[in-house]
This record gives sequence, C-alpha cells and structure tokens, in this order.
Amino acid sequence: MRLDWLSWSNPVSIWWGCLLLVSSINVILWLAVARHLLKKNLRLEVLACLSAVYVFGCAFRAVLPRADVQRICLFDNWLSSVLVGRSIATVAEVCFAAQWAIVLYCLADSAQSGTVRKIAKAIVPLIILAECCSWYAVITTDYLGNTVENSLWAATFLLIGAGLVVLLDKFEGLIQFAIRSALLGIVGYVAFMVMVDVPMYFERWQADAASGKELLGLIAGLQDAGARWIVTRNLARWEGEITWMTLYFSLAVWASLGLCWFALVKNVLHRYRKPTVRLTPGLRAYQPISVRVDSR
Repeated sequence: MRLDWLSWSNPVSIWWGCLLLVSSINVILWLAVARHLLKKNLRLEVLACLSAVYVFGCAFRAVLPRADVQRICLFDNWLSSVLVGRSIATVAEVCFAAQWAIVLYCLADSAQSGTVRKIAKAIVPLIILAECCSWYAVITTDYLGNTVENSLWAATFLLIGAGLVVLLDKFEGLIQFAIRSALLGIVGYVAFMVMVDVPMYFERWQADAASGKELLGLIAGLQDAGARWIVTRNLARWEGEITWMTLYFSLAVWASLGLCWFALVKNVLHRYRKPTVRLTPGLRAYQPISVRVDSR
C-alpha cells in the first residue's frame, strides 16, 4: 500500500487523515461504553452489540473509502471493491436501524403508545428496502437507486421524529432531555438529506439519463462491482462524497454510541414517566363550589 501521495498539499490526504482520527476515537469510545456496561453487570447488551457492528463497519469503510457507483477508491486492494464495502455497509446500517427500533419500541411500550410501537416496527423493514435500492444502484450503476435509498432514509427518520414528538410529553428529566436532543439531530439529518444528499443523486441520475448512459445487468454488474475499482486521489473525483462521508463516519456513529446508553435506563423508564392524573369512573371533574354566607 503506497502512501507517497500523503501530503499537506493534497486535500484528499488531509480528509483521509481526519477519517482515520475520528474512526480511532469512535472505536475507543465504543470500548469505553462496553467496559462501562460490563461494570454495571449489564453484560454486552444487544444495543452495544449492534453498535459494535456499526462502529467497526464504519471504521473499515473510513480506512478504505470508496464510492459505489463510480467504483472509485483510495487504495488498490480487493478490500476496496464495492462488493466488499457495500456488503459491510448493508449489515452495519441494518444494525443501526435496529438500534433505533429497539429504543423507540421500549419508550413506546413504557408510554403505552400503540402508534409509536407501529412506527418502531416499521423502521427495520424500511431500511432493508433502502438497502435493496442501494444494491440496485451498486449493480446497475443507476443513481435512481441511490435517490430512492436516501429518500427512504429521510422518510424513516421523519417517522422516528414523529414518534419522539408523541413521546416527548410522556417523560421528564433525563429521558425528555435525550428525546429533545435526538429530535434536534433528526431535524438536521433530514434537512441535509432533503436539501443536499437526495438532490445530488437525483441530478446525477438525470445527467446519466440525458447522456444515454448504458446500465449494467445483474451478472455483469456483480462482476463489475467485485472486480473493478479505480484508484484516485483527485479532489474533483471525491468532492461530491467528502461531505456526506465525513458526517456519516462521525455524527452518525456518535448517534449509535449514544443509543447504547439507553441500556442503563431501559429497565427503570417508569421513574422518568410523567405522572398522569386519572379520574375515578363516575366522578365528575372538579368544579368550584359556591358558598352562600348569611350576613345576619
């Protein structure tokens, strides 16, 4: 693996160095979270195991960045092939979605919200559908697949946000603060997807359609994805990928790590529930009683 291209004058090498630094920090943070959970006798909770797949999967993809449809990468290695990278990404992203589904379902169960339970159950199927669209794009090199994929991600997190809004007034204290923080992150994520990411892929799809680009079939596409990769450190080739990859390998991973901490409170959610006032059946709500005073 030649590294003679690394220099302060090459923006791509600086970007890759940042990815390595952030990914190293992410792995250390996950190890710290896992150690803390073990100290609390929570073993390795399923949330932490799912997060491990996502954190280490993202670290792998940060070390060996590649862009699927373009078939570009930084290193001439079979591990840089789109087939390998996309397979790891698929498993990691489904695990990330499962984290959100588990947390949202537990919150909904505690708040006895049937609507939010339904949203939680829909998260993983929607992301699996998004992954199918991603594989369609990878195999055929058709950006329409990426357009639909990222639209589904945005729609999924809109649903998660809607569910959290419903739950916001059901909890107080730490849980309410966590829900507010999650909503803030979701608003930023959806805004980025709608205004930047989805339009980018849509414009690429339109440009390819206008130029009459020939798409690949199933067998030819799989062979191409597994055997062809173009090594480039040219900023112009990577410019469209740098922003989303940087945010993905940092903020998204931190969200996954944050979801792990839910394991510490999921069994005591009742402590954070807002008290509800219930009227005894047959009794009317409180009404003021007027008292007449005899002035004699």
